[in-house]
Amino acid sequence: MKSMTKLIVVAMILVAALVVAPATAARTITATGANAFVGEEDLSFTAVPAGETVMQWVHYSDPTAGTIDKTITATNGVITELNKGIPTGSYYVFTDAAAADPANRLTAAGYVNVQNPEVTLDVVLNDSRKDSVNTKSVTRENELAFKLTNNLNNFPGKMNIEVTLPGGGVTTQFGNQPLAGVDANGTTLYQGPVNLTDVAAGTYTAVAKWPSTSDFYEKGFDSNSVTFEVLTKKLAITSNKDTVVRGNSFTVTITGESNKPYYLFVKDASIASEKYPVIAPGQKGVNAAGMINPERNVTVTTTAAGTRSVQFDTNQSTDDRQFTIRVELPGAPSTYDEVKVRVEKGAVTVTASGTGVYYIGEEITLSGTNTDSDYVYLFLTGPNLGTNGVKLNDLNVPVVNNTPTTFTIEPVETDDTWSYKWDTSSLGRVLDSGGYTVYAVSEARSKDALSGVQYATTAVQLKSAFITATSSGATVAKGDKLTITGTAQGNPDNVYVWIFGKNYYSLSNSATVESDSTFEYKLESGDTKDLSSGQYFVVIQHPMSGGPGVTEVNGVISAQGITPVNLRSLQASDAASALINALDSPYVDDTYTKLTFVVEEPQIFIDPIGNKAAGSKFTITGTTNLAVGDKLNIDVTSAAFQPTTKTETSGFGAASGVATVQKGDGVNKWSFEVDATGFKPDQYIVKIESVETDTTQTANFNVVEPKPTTQPTGNVTTQATTATTTATTTSAATTPTQSPGFGALVALAGLGAVAFLVLRRK
Repeated sequence: MKSMTKLIVVAMILVAALVVAPATAARTITATGANAFVGEEDLSFTAVPAGETVMQWVHYSDPTAGTIDKTITATNGVITELNKGIPTGSYYVFTDAAAADPANRLTAAGYVNVQNPEVTLDVVLNDSRKDSVNTKSVTRENELAFKLTNNLNNFPGKMNIEVTLPGGGVTTQFGNQPLAGVDANGTTLYQGPVNLTDVAAGTYTAVAKWPSTSDFYEKGFDSNSVTFEVLTKKLAITSNKDTVVRGNSFTVTITGESNKPYYLFVKDASIASEKYPVIAPGQKGVNAAGMINPERNVTVTTTAAGTRSVQFDTNQSTDDRQFTIRVELPGAPSTYDEVKVRVEKGAVTVTASGTGVYYIGEEITLSGTNTDSDYVYLFLTGPNLGTNGVKLNDLNVPVVNNTPTTFTIEPVETDDTWSYKWDTSSLGRVLDSGGYTVYAVSEARSKDALSGVQYATTAVQLKSAFITATSSGATVAKGDKLTITGTAQGNPDNVYVWIFGKNYYSLSNSATVESDSTFEYKLESGDTKDLSSGQYFVVIQHPMSGGPGVTEVNGVISAQGITPVNLRSLQASDAASALINALDSPYVDDTYTKLTFVVEEPQIFIDPIGNKAAGSKFTITGTTNLAVGDKLNIDVTSAAFQPTTKTETSGFGAASGVATVQKGDGVNKWSFEVDATGFKPDQYIVKIESVETDTTQTANFNVVEPKPTTQPTGNVTTQATTATTTATTTSAATTPTQSPGFGALVALAGLGAVAFLVLRRK
């Protein structure tokens, strides 16, 4: 029994010992500043004072300020795992020492540099071990090596290089080389030579992977993948394009032995020399010395990797057909390879901006694509422009086949697009209204020589430009503004305004035409203030495409085909007629429009107002020949003066404000709202004033007592009203007693005011 008890006690002691004993670490870091890697498991740090146990690793986003962004807790001094995604950099190790304070990194026992494990795989020529063949082709004569680089300094790791075969199988034994258990300890390792003599032709892919025994297994830290192709032949040639549009380039790549010369040429096609693709001159590793037809027959020396790329160019002379490019071993023509490339004709497109209908003088944007050449050649055809077309920007120049200077030429951009702004106002001759055709051609070919060349057409309908105009009013008061507005189609910069009146000439004043084809010309208040009353003639001249055909200097107008005329020597109507006759000349392409306006003395009229009840609201209205938008200052005041007593709150009422002239039917109108709440019964004066035209008008009206709505009782006030005065009679009981003689004074003052108003109206 005692023996059994002893055994139980020993077992319990062993169990307790297992509970308190530290976990066994997979890797021990013995020095501060050493490296650890994300993904590692069971890490212990032993560079701590004796008797202390590691409690945590701490990472700071700001070590100076002690700002912690990651803490990794240790279990019995061991870090279970550095999980993927944690911040990398320095982690400070804190123990259970009393002075250890994670808020102060200076109290740490040491630190560890945590990094992501990085492994890079490449496949290189074994001879040089500098020339990568990743994504390239090699022949079986080449020997390769797998190059493994990593940042796992002093880490006892091993990786497997797995090669995926063309058939889909995966192996770690390739080209007589074992690829399993390759060291990944921070050094650069070359695993080779890999012999390709007996391997299958096709594409191979290789990746360096961590085995299942590694902490990094299936955690996303395997290497990149590399690919390479093993060719069935000792010599091969490929092209980056099966077909190429004429005017563009293509590149062939030769794969053979390292640093070896080969013949490269275009096989004979029994065509003229200029119709073949040509080898771009000056390329590295390409030598044409001593070769026949050196533009398409050269010697090419491969690189150390056994490859060389060579560019071929095509142009509009290159025949549109399939060509065979051949490479062969000098002295052994049976060792060769060929690739076929088809050259195709390009295409040209053209479109015109907008609807296809334009006013002569507008700018038309022509645009399109050209995949056949570096330039597009433009010309125009239409009524009486010549059978083969004319230069687009100078209609006097007929196009001549194969003569580029007779065409309008526009370069093609690198994306095969082109654009040309056709200004129809700057043509070399007058263009009539009608339908026209724009040709865009890949070569300088006239209309009768377009066979075999790429071209496109677009139709444009041209219309004669025109002008419309109107004035802000048929009449204008002296000192008021007049605005002439209109539309001038055809994209002119300016139109020209001519105004004729009695002994008045305003000649050839320009008005700017905006981008939306509108224009505006103003006669300001100062311009009309001194004009005589009467009718004025206005002519607005549109200069069309070649600038103004009728010009004026010191009052004398000139134009092709007419005798100069001094307009200032003619009466207004005759001067206007002389200008119109000049504009109507067949030698002048200008167009025009005309209008008239009448200058009048400024007038303001007030509609009859009538009697208005005190305390009511009413509207005073009237008409005027002033312009719409003019401001009228309005004052409404009492016509008589009567003092108030101390017991009264206010005297006679008044109103003032501003009215705006509105457009009316045949004559402009105005209105003003009056609030007579504070008005006492009396005669009132309305004064209307236009500051712009220095015009004033007045009128009178009476404010009377409002009529009662029920029968009044007691004392009744009666009122008599005349056209010019208002008299009020009040019972003795309600009329205050005044001092002798004061009432007579008031009556005299009232009569004087009435007399003054009567005289003023007369």
